[in-house]
Amino acid sequence: EQFLSGLRRELGIAPNRKRPVLVADLQEILKQTPDSLLGHRDRALLLLGFSGAFRRSELVALDVEDLAEVREGLVVNLRRSKTDQAGEGRKVGIPQGEEEATCPVRALQQWRARAGLTAGPLFRVMNRHGRILDQRLSGEGVAIVIKRYAGKLGWDPTQFAGHSLRAGLATSAAAAGKSERAIMNQTGHRSVSTVRRYIRDGNLFRENAAGGLGL
Repeated sequence: EQFLSGLRRELGIAPNRKRPVLVADLQEILKQTPDSLLGHRDRALLLLGFSGAFRRSELVALDVEDLAEVREGLVVNLRRSKTDQAGEGRKVGIPQGEEEATCPVRALQQWRARAGLTAGPLFRVMNRHGRILDQRLSGEGVAIVIKRYAGKLGWDPTQFAGHSLRAGLATSAAAAGKSERAIMNQTGHRSVSTVRRYIRDGNLFRENAAGGLGL
């Protein structure tokens, strides 16, 4: 591993990172979701995954009981995550969206109402006839949803993964001027260096030396 990292530095090889789903990308993707039960599930999945900056494993592990509606939006209780080995859990705030069509709270309310979900897995497998099964959606299922809509838009699906929503929130928040601390509170990152990578990406055009020079 030490040899490989040294080789990457020497050759200047960037890590093979998947493309983040940024706010504008998400808005385009949401326009492709059908007005059906599947479309409601996918909208709720995409908006919650993005706004909560959840890992795909965290997203599919959620149960209806893990959500609490408050005046400001939703509180999501993550019972356990990758960096929470002690199993203490972590609460994540999901604010109301500014627009009705892109509000994660509203999307979740619509999905739960249409699906009749009162308990158990929040995101479930659906068969080709549009029926909801009891089976919990897998982490790979999240990636498939993102790739499917990327393909509909003519984007290369191989550039996207389940991580694209999480990376997209961190990058978009940085571009909007959100603080390092605020981003880490939402993503649950323990490593400052990892978050700073997204901040660098988000700030590429925010304070660009080549911008506004009259070109």
